[in-house]
Order: sequence, then structure tokens, then C-alpha cells
Amino acid sequence: MRARGPSGCSNFKTLFSLIVTIALCTYVVGRIWHTAKLGLECHRRNGEEPSGPDSSDDSQQPLKEGAAAVRDQRLVHALDSSAMNLEREQRAKDLKTALDNLPVSRDAIRSLQKRITSLEAQLAAARIAQEPAGLNQAEESSPGMAAERPKVFMVVGVNTAFSSRQRRDSLRNTWFPKGEDRERLEREKGVVVRFVIGHSTGAGTLLDRAIEAENAVHKDFMRLEHLEGYHELSAKTKIYFSTAFALWDANFYVKVDDDVHVNLGMLGVTLGAYKNKPRVYIGCMKSGPVLSEKGMKYHEPEFWKFGEEGNKYFRHAGGQIYAISNDLASYIAVNQPILHKYANEDVSLGSWLLGLDVTHVDERSLCCGTPPDCEWKAQSGNVCAASFDWPCSGICKPVERIADVHKRYDSASGGTHDEPKLQQLQMKVE
Repeated sequence: MRARGPSGCSNFKTLFSLIVTIALCTYVVGRIWHTAKLGLECHRRNGEEPSGPDSSDDSQQPLKEGAAAVRDQRLVHALDSSAMNLEREQRAKDLKTALDNLPVSRDAIRSLQKRITSLEAQLAAARIAQEPAGLNQAEESSPGMAAERPKVFMVVGVNTAFSSRQRRDSLRNTWFPKGEDRERLEREKGVVVRFVIGHSTGAGTLLDRAIEAENAVHKDFMRLEHLEGYHELSAKTKIYFSTAFALWDANFYVKVDDDVHVNLGMLGVTLGAYKNKPRVYIGCMKSGPVLSEKGMKYHEPEFWKFGEEGNKYFRHAGGQIYAISNDLASYIAVNQPILHKYANEDVSLGSWLLGLDVTHVDERSLCCGTPPDCEWKAQSGNVCAASFDWPCSGICKPVERIADVHKRYDSASGGTHDEPKLQQLQMKVE
């Protein structure tokens, strides 16, 4: 049953009070009318009796006064009854008016709620247009979300942390493009690749200064207006998509962890197959158990929202790597303030898109295993776009192993950037 709002509840109370009042008035009028009727009959009986020879005597005066009092009482009762009848008719009219206006009031409330929601969305969009969330100093050429946003094919944001300097260096030495290669890839192929990181809890701390120094050398960071923390990944995810959308007008926005091996050429070709489709959500779709026990990794504090104990999550892309189309990134940017955050960022993203008319693409080339799995697939013509180890939710010991993964994968697939694939990608961007 639909719950009544505050206005609906008030109308119901008024209606109930009105009905009770009418019932009480009807009962009182009936009692008064019955008493008056008995008095009238008694008076008539007294008036019909023949008057004796002493009827004009002074002894009859009390009887005459009593008859006059009865007549006065009847008149008062009649006036009171008339007034109560008028009041009852007026209350009946008020009740009819309230009943007639009740549906109108509910429609007005629903219309007002829709209007408020629309205004909130417009306000969020205006806020993003004026001060895009997470606009960083590293991207000096993007003052806001306007027509001058560079048009690119895809933005690849590599999620990283302050303690992951060695991981970042291992990626720069393998699949993550550096220096002029990165700039040329962005300029000629429309592929933007950045490490994504927020700030530490204290402004200008040693951690922030270390990232600034690293960025001064490599110029490959996207800084977010976000405080870093493992339990804040859901917030970081929506700020990343909002920031990337404000900086670049891309067909796709990709999020990938810094312990995953990526073939950028194959990733571009995979996404290119969905370039002309609206509202696309691409990744390795899964449905893991909702963990209600405290202390467990991936514990979900709001487990009760997902039904009975032992239930599974709705289908969503695994958090190692996933991509969304431009229109979905726009939706997240506009509605960022009201998007609910669950404990796990991949579940949060899935929940934001669950109620929309979205195409979920279960793309298994984004979740290949590390060698020999990706080697076998590449040799058979099924080149992988991303590789990692499921038991570790990424490449196990990535700093020590990713160079070997890259070498073996590179040998089997013909190059991490895969120039023939990138040539196809360039044609798609144009």
C-alpha cells in the first residue's frame, strides 16, 4: 500500500473529525426532536380538555403560564434544531469539497516532488558547469565543462594510491604510455591515459608533495578533489567520472586498477564496437555474495537491503576494469550529490545504473587470466584487452610480475599498443 505523505495524513484526520462531528450532531438533534414531540403531545392533550366554570379563575393562571413556558421551550428547541441543521448541511458541503479536492492535492504533491527533483538535477548540472568536481592543476587547459572540451575516444583512469609508487613505475615500464608516446597517443588516437588520485587528509602533507613531484616529472596524473582512503572508493569513483567528463568529451570513460595489465589497442577496438549505442556499461559482469559478517573483506554494512542472508548482489561489472559511455558519465556527473555509496565501489556503480535503461555488456576479454591463459587466447586469435589474477582481484605481486606478464603477452599478441588495432581505432574516432 502506498504510504500517505504529510498532507495526505492531514486530510485524512480532517475527514475523520468531520464524520464524527456529523454523527454526534445527528444524535443530539434526534434526542431534542423526540423530547419536543413528547412535550407537544402532552400540551395538546391538556388543551383538548373542556374548561370548567372556574376556568377564568385565578387558580388557572399557573396552568396558563406553564403552557406559555412549554411554547417558549418548543420555539427555542425549533430554533436550535434549525441552526444545527444548517451547521450539518455546511459540514456536509465542506466534507464534499474536501473529498473532491483530495485527488487534486495528491496530484499537486506529486507534481511538486517531480519539480523539486528536476530543480535539484539542474542545480547539480549548473554546479558542475561552473566548478567541475576534481578539476586539478595538472590539467591547466580545462577551465570548466564547456564547448572547448577536447573530443577524444576514451579516457582511461588508472586508480592508484599514495603507497603505490612502485606499481606506477612498473606500469610506465610496460603498458602505460610515457612522455611523448602518451601525448601522441592522445593527440593522434584520441586515447587519454592518466593515474587517478585524490589528496591526503592534511593539505600540503608529505604525501601530496610526493605526488606533485612525481607529476612534475611525468605529467600523467589526474588529481581529484577527494580524500584518499580504502573505504572511500565509491566516492572516488563518482568523482573520477565527474572530473573526467568535465575535462574531456569522450565516447567512453574507463576505470582500471593499477595492478591490471591492459592492451590499449584491443581495449579501444572492443569499446569501438559499441560507439554508436547509447547508455552502455561494459565489463566482466558478476554477482557475488553479500557478506554480512563484520571483519570480512568486502563486508557490506547495508547487507539487509539485499534481502535475506545468503543473497547475492545484482549483476555488475567487476571492479578491476570497466567502462561507461558518455551519456552515463554525464548522468553520474549531474546526479553525483544524491548517488548512494555502498561499501564496494563496483557495487555502487552497478546500483547507480541499475534503474536506468542501460545495456549491460558482459565482455570477457576484459578479465583474462595472466599467462599462460592470455597467451593461449592470443595465439588462438582471441586477444585479451585486460589480464589479472582473480584470486588476488588483480595481478598477484604486480610489481615483481607485471614485467613478465607484459613480455609474454606482448610476444603472443604482437605488441601491447598493437599498432594495427590502434589504426582501426583511429578510423573509428574520425
